[in-house]
Amino acid sequence: MPENLPLRQRPIDILFAVMFTLFIITSCIADMLPTVGIDFSQPDGTFLVDSNYWYAHDADPLFMHAPVWMRIVTGLSAFAYLAFYLVLVPSLLRGWNRIQLPAVIYATMIAGVTGILVFGVEFFGEPEFQTQNPVKFLAFNLPYVLIPLLLLIRMRKPLPFTRKF
Repeated sequence: MPENLPLRQRPIDILFAVMFTLFIITSCIADMLPTVGIDFSQPDGTFLVDSNYWYAHDADPLFMHAPVWMRIVTGLSAFAYLAFYLVLVPSLLRGWNRIQLPAVIYATMIAGVTGILVFGVEFFGEPEFQTQNPVKFLAFNLPYVLIPLLLLIRMRKPLPFTRKF
């Protein structure tokens, strides 16, 4: 079996580790609120509510007034994806090839759920759920689709940590 490349020869994995660490933080800051039913339709002086209000009030009405199906989507991010990120980050840094299949499954779910379903509703769905600020919406949400798709490309061949991206 070929040896894994050292981390310094896999800078893309460092970038992935940084990005998915940020995803850990944002899963806790943003996605848990609608999942557990916290109202952030008005600022209230608390960091979590005010930061979610600032983002969602003009950019993401679907997130702010989440129907049940969207709360399931944010629940996936707040709990299932969060747990995956906590395993993925050390896997990337240590070159654990066993993460390949879970990474492919995760990236495929993100592309299907977030990339198609959520973006579709935000841009083409019911008017009350369409973004009024597409630049802000894309600035905040596009990385959550693009980074997993790049991870999918990274994980496309067996033993991904034995080769450069």
